[in-house]
Amino acid sequence: MPLRRPGWLRIPFRHRGDQGPAEPDTETLTTHLIELRNRVFISLFSLIPGTIAGFVFSGQIIHVLRAPLPTQEPLVVLGLTDAIMIQFQVAIVAGIIVGMPVILFQFWRYISPGLTPRERSMARPWVPVALAFFALGVGVAYFILPYATGFLYNFQSKDIHLMLTADAYFGFVTTLFLAFGLVMEFPIILVLLSKVGIVSSALLRRSRRKAILGIVIISNLITPGADFVSPAVMGVTLYGLYEISIVMIRMGGK
Repeated sequence: MPLRRPGWLRIPFRHRGDQGPAEPDTETLTTHLIELRNRVFISLFSLIPGTIAGFVFSGQIIHVLRAPLPTQEPLVVLGLTDAIMIQFQVAIVAGIIVGMPVILFQFWRYISPGLTPRERSMARPWVPVALAFFALGVGVAYFILPYATGFLYNFQSKDIHLMLTADAYFGFVTTLFLAFGLVMEFPIILVLLSKVGIVSSALLRRSRRKAILGIVIISNLITPGADFVSPAVMGVTLYGLYEISIVMIRMGGK
């Protein structure tokens, strides 16, 4: 099946007869860039309510995120502004999570004009599914957090005592949450690519070895810290999602 670029990537050409070869329609390209800018601005503004709420309730959120640590020792800050910056960091991640429905909707509104009516009808139900998968990924990250931190704490000894800073810990937690949330969109992307004829279940089955190698590399690159638990769970999750994607694509006739 020949590949067909989405409509927002198709740039029409003006034919000028004897005036020379066709040139790109810069007006159409400008329209697409303006549309992209507007969608990005709306997505950024959608983060504001969740970020404000996250900052107001940052104390409660920090308490919940700190609970998986296998110690009751207080976290340490080294700079005068570190405490408030951590609250901002937690608030921004809360804003991203709360604003994700709007972000996914804006992404859909941007790409949908380039799809045929049949493709839009097939892809539209996957938008709320993508949101559910993102939330599931955040839940999985919180579930494995006690195991990841417990694994790392076991490397202390009488000569090495871990003085954990709040900045390092919450950087680890927020990165872990966003990484798992975004990774859970993996099957949605593959299914949507199959809808427009870019991938198929047969192609994915033939590419299993390459996919496993890529999953191992990606799992170790995007998970924070040096623990064994996080990349292992990430890798198993990614491979499971890969196999689920093959089944879903095959059930869809691709």
